[in-house]
Amino acid sequence: MPSRKAPTARQRRLGTELRRIREHTGLSLTAAAAMLGTDRTTISNIESGRFGVSAERVRTWSGHYGCPDEAYVEALAGMATERINGWWEDYRGHLASGALDLAELEHHAVGIRAVDIMHMPGLLQTEEYARAVFAENVPAPSPARHRRQLSHRLKRRDVLDRPDLLSCTFLIHEAALRMTYGGSSVARNQLDNLLKQSDRENVTIRAIPFAAGGFPHASSSAHYVRGVVPQLDTVQTDTATGSGFLDSETSLENWRSALERTEERSLDPESSRDFIRKIAQQV
Repeated sequence: MPSRKAPTARQRRLGTELRRIREHTGLSLTAAAAMLGTDRTTISNIESGRFGVSAERVRTWSGHYGCPDEAYVEALAGMATERINGWWEDYRGHLASGALDLAELEHHAVGIRAVDIMHMPGLLQTEEYARAVFAENVPAPSPARHRRQLSHRLKRRDVLDRPDLLSCTFLIHEAALRMTYGGSSVARNQLDNLLKQSDRENVTIRAIPFAAGGFPHASSSAHYVRGVVPQLDTVQTDTATGSGFLDSETSLENWRSALERTEERSLDPESSRDFIRKIAQQV
């Protein structure tokens, strides 16, 4: 079984879930290898994502491990049979792997709830706004990298047009709404685009005004991406060096709670539209 050169975050996630199922039973690698009739190195390589795994093996191992959640096991088996060479692969070797992993995560998502503090959500950015945001990167990107970053950002927006509508809720802080990346004209067009996007049946936009006060993780933008089963949810966070991905049970539960509290302090969708219109008149 040949090893992968660089497993994607989704491939690593499948291995991680198989490891979690094994560990939940209290089995060591040695004990699991004896039970499954294989060697611990093979199990370790599959659990790390270095080796692929068949759907049949996913079901067999999960059965031996005694996992009772059929929907969860079938979701993992589905991940094992994927042979998707997504559009994001065109950027491999040119952009950071985190950007590609985020695009793949969105492709497979069944729902997204995001909070954005200082930038507009990437899925709702206009071309001019995105160009202005990337222009602020340090070190400054080369013209070729800048074009790739921009085209990748714009291509990500296509996920909102999926035939099976992706349900998205965007919680946008007033700081992000008032930041004039690219100047007043670009900022106004970006705000107008938010209003336009809020007309989509699968998009909900809620503003968080300064007057709302504090809220959990107020310094961090994050996307809570729902998988086909709750165990496959993922939180993507923005850092100075790229994207971070969280999927432990504790992290998911904490972020669900944080986003619920943040949404409670945001304006309702119609009040948010009025709030955005008012800011657009002021920039």
